[in-house]
Amino acid sequence: MKAIFTRVLLKLSGEALRGENPDAPIISADVVADIVAELKQAHELGVQLAVVIGGGNVIRGMTASESGINRATGDYMGMLATMINCLALQEALEREGLHTRVLSALQANEVAEPYIRRRGIRHLEKGRVVLLAAGTGNPYFTTDTAAALRAMELRAQAVLKATRVDGVYDADPLKDPNAKRFKHLTYMDVLRRDLKFMDSTAVSLCMDNHIPIVVFKLLERGNILKVLQGEDIGTTVGELARE
Repeated sequence: MKAIFTRVLLKLSGEALRGENPDAPIISADVVADIVAELKQAHELGVQLAVVIGGGNVIRGMTASESGINRATGDYMGMLATMINCLALQEALEREGLHTRVLSALQANEVAEPYIRRRGIRHLEKGRVVLLAAGTGNPYFTTDTAAALRAMELRAQAVLKATRVDGVYDADPLKDPNAKRFKHLTYMDVLRRDLKFMDSTAVSLCMDNHIPIVVFKLLERGNILKVLQGEDIGTTVGELARE
């Protein structure tokens, strides 16, 4: 099958890199290997891939602030955590023969290039997997917002949000067995219902720029390819809902 997208922004949850075992190391080699295998197949389909990774497996800015750390400082710590995750994924991708670039919103010249929009687009055009570290480079903004912003800047056709659950629900499915999964939602549905799968700033950015969001379970092998090939899995957020 062919891919329905030629360029996407993949948003990976930092927590998902740990796998489903809460006692596992902060980065599971098995989870990373599965992600890399799918990204390699996606690359072979001709899809240009930009990736934003959260840092929640290492530290979250908001969690750090609850421990008495200044929120801005905690957010910068979170940005550094995303860089750790990007470097781990870069290493695994390059072992499989893929060419990559880490572009960072914070200067870290020894390990990453500075994020420059035109440079990112050029890397994608050359078939490199672009790993986007350090969020927006500003505190108080989530990596979800960074993903929406970078999708706009890099002219991605969709934001693919890979999480620990298989879509968007009306309640937390990990806590409520009666939670209902939505297959299709409009951006306004998400904002009106205050659904928490992605922050409202990110959803609004995607709405204003007509970028669809597909939410799906990362830890189910084959899901990235299924989304890229147009299979109806997870939850799609866009202009019109079909249910």
